Amino acid sequence: MKVQLREPKFVMKLSKLGSFHQTKLSFLRSFLNEFKDWKYKRDLFDLDEYGYGRAVYSFQKKKRIYSLVCFANKINDDERSDRVIATKWDAAFTLHDGIPTKLDLDRLSENVPKQEVGRVSYKELTLSRANKSLRIFEHVVESLSNGVQPDKNILSKVGYLYRTTAVYGSGKFGLADRFRIKNRKEINGPFRLEMMLVYLVRQFTFDQVNHIAKNKNPKKAVELDPDICRNLGIGNSTGLGMAPFIVNHPTLLNNWILAKETVLKKIREIKNVDPKELELFRNCLIKSQKNIENWKTESEFQIKKINELKIDLEKFSKYLNNQLDINKEYLFNDIYNWAENNLTDEGIEYIVSLMMEPYDNIVKPMINEMSSDEDEYFEIPTSRTIQELRNILENNYSEILKIDFSDKQSNQNFWFISKNKEEPRLADRYLQKGSELEQPLAIARDIKRLYQKISNEKNSSSVGNFLIKNSELRHVVRRAFIVEKFPYAEIQDNIIGSKLIPIDMLRLKLSFFGANKFDPRSDKWLRICMFQGAPLPNELNSFSEQWIYNSLN
Repeated sequence: MKVQLREPKFVMKLSKLGSFHQTKLSFLRSFLNEFKDWKYKRDLFDLDEYGYGRAVYSFQKKKRIYSLVCFANKINDDERSDRVIATKWDAAFTLHDGIPTKLDLDRLSENVPKQEVGRVSYKELTLSRANKSLRIFEHVVESLSNGVQPDKNILSKVGYLYRTTAVYGSGKFGLADRFRIKNRKEINGPFRLEMMLVYLVRQFTFDQVNHIAKNKNPKKAVELDPDICRNLGIGNSTGLGMAPFIVNHPTLLNNWILAKETVLKKIREIKNVDPKELELFRNCLIKSQKNIENWKTESEFQIKKINELKIDLEKFSKYLNNQLDINKEYLFNDIYNWAENNLTDEGIEYIVSLMMEPYDNIVKPMINEMSSDEDEYFEIPTSRTIQELRNILENNYSEILKIDFSDKQSNQNFWFISKNKEEPRLADRYLQKGSELEQPLAIARDIKRLYQKISNEKNSSSVGNFLIKNSELRHVVRRAFIVEKFPYAEIQDNIIGSKLIPIDMLRLKLSFFGANKFDPRSDKWLRICMFQGAPLPNELNSFSEQWIYNSLN
């Protein structure tokens, strides 16, 4: 039996993309699999009694070494902010290529805590900063210093000791450009170095609380229990700066989505499902339902989605236990079709994630297909005809061509770059000034404009001749020819319309990172948790592939 890939016009809607969950394809999970046989070491730990100072952690395999350099800083409570305009943080980090010398550490100590205002070098690969979740951090230190473990119920409400507020890479602020390292096999997967940084930062947070507690009460203090460590992650605060990424990197977006859709297709085509595979799927479902109970948020938008997911999974469990004929062929195709017909997008995509768990043999080959050398697709085929371009637009942008951009609500928002931090922002065109600074991110509007413009052109006329007269549409002509080859490269929605929920764009990207427990703080920024349930660095040579479904309780 052949199953068709899900159509882009169905998958690439923001309401669907904003319901994606982590999968076995997610970058943090593939990172751990790639580095599980690397040697982990804490090379330096020079903190004072209050936990301020520097530390270095490393992964090594043969002659290749990656070192996380940490700087823990003293700041006042009123200086602690997750906003991008912040200038001080509890800790700052960089991933160094090789072993940092004393001169490197001194140079980095002058620059890394300054983040955007400082400058690093080609020796550094990623840059980040983080703030304590102060209430949780202090509770853990206080408990450990008194010889007892912290309250798991308190920890489960947050799930981390620190949250990062940015992770930079690829040439920013002097960091190494991608071309220097892109041929290294171990970092072939997307954002692998960023995942390494965040993972090692997690270990630093455990070492720091243990150190502070020990210094506070040397005779009585105990260390944080490894089971609790495993089930704490690293938080992250993410705003609109991440959203345009998925617009500006169309072939990369395509490769991420295509990998997921291809894996789903192949699983649905399995004729005879091994009972052990079905049992693993069932066990992940049971374990994950406990995790969802610990998914806390004050966002009414997200509370509604969580409640829908809980109802969906209860319905699905009844179907799985009472209605599914496990002796039928193409069992997972039946499971998917049932989900599609009975669950919300949130539930459907959750089941899709769970379906991947038994199938390393299908998932792992696709991980290597998720990067993209985007320069390869830059040239516009100017000899192609207007008729060909029109066909591409009608075949690949049919949903977008239905949008009425004469309606003010279809043009309500505009994207711009903030002056102070050079970060993407969103504003109301009719209430705020600055629309003349609009960034070229309104792809839906420009595609519709292109389609209307070519309606007056001869079918046999060349794209090159058209662009001579209409150079302002070059960017969407290029995108149209990209989408011809890469059908999942484009969001099939209007990202300047009044109905836009920007966090749908953030959640799409974060789901591929491997984030969970999405906690929106508005429609424009959210908090997440990463690596919750993950093995500790000294356990990487032997751990359960399904660690993501571990629960604190």
